[in-house]
Amino acid sequence: MAQPIKSASGEKKPSISYWAKEKMNCPCCGKPFDQEVMHKGGGRMIAGSLTDELHRNFEPSKKFGRVYPMIYDVGVCPRCYCGLYWRDFTDIKDKKGFERILESQDERVQKVNTIFPYFDLKHERTLYDGAAMYYLTLLTYEEIDIAYAPTFKRAMTSLRLAWLCKDLDRVCPGHNFESVAQIFYRKALFFYQQTLINETGRIESIEVVSNFGPDTDKSYGYDGVIYLCGLLEYKYGQREDETKRLQKLDEYKRAIARIFGLGKSSKNKPGPLLEVAKNLYDKLAAELSSNNIFSSDDD
Repeated sequence: MAQPIKSASGEKKPSISYWAKEKMNCPCCGKPFDQEVMHKGGGRMIAGSLTDELHRNFEPSKKFGRVYPMIYDVGVCPRCYCGLYWRDFTDIKDKKGFERILESQDERVQKVNTIFPYFDLKHERTLYDGAAMYYLTLLTYEEIDIAYAPTFKRAMTSLRLAWLCKDLDRVCPGHNFESVAQIFYRKALFFYQQTLINETGRIESIEVVSNFGPDTDKSYGYDGVIYLCGLLEYKYGQREDETKRLQKLDEYKRAIARIFGLGKSSKNKPGPLLEVAKNLYDKLAAELSSNNIFSSDDD
């Protein structure tokens, strides 16, 4: 078990996380491993602004510096590199999926090492290790049965990975993490849109999802999924085929208008999601109108 880190002066470094008394049993290899949990309170998390991507920024404190609560939301077995959200280590009962995860562990590690070489799963996690864990988690959900909503979980994981890579680029510039973030944004776009396709087509239900995130501070539900589909398409969607882009933007503008009551039949629906949805609606309307595309929900 890891010991408290000491500074050069010999004083204990303020603790951000701790090791849970009970170990987590890996459902893939059957071996127990330590579960790292973030401490709550004590001034560790100073909530800052909410971005248009529904990502909560946390301000650094004098005592703890900048913390990244998101990195403690997943766990990875250090023996077989099975990565899951903590709850899924006990909730998922997918024997065939776990067999596939075991069989693909070398491939998983190889892929992660191409972006995050020398990651460490056996000490208090850093931002870098946390990002590597999220990538292992993303690859693990490829093998999970659709009964456990893996497409949605890959969407949320990809989006969080993009955020973590942008954080890495800020603290360690010059290592192409911004470019990697763009890759994960596009993955998030694909998986969020596929989540809607699977749900509406009754291919893969999201009823089992207990927390839609996308960040750790609040769950924005199914409405948040639809909003993120539109936002990610607007910000990170393809631009080679302008006609196809405008068609997609118009579809999401209509969807956002229906859900949030925007446009002619505006309803004052409270909450931060409404505010960002209004802003996105205006941006979509502006781009569409500049291309002479108007719809019935416009003012």
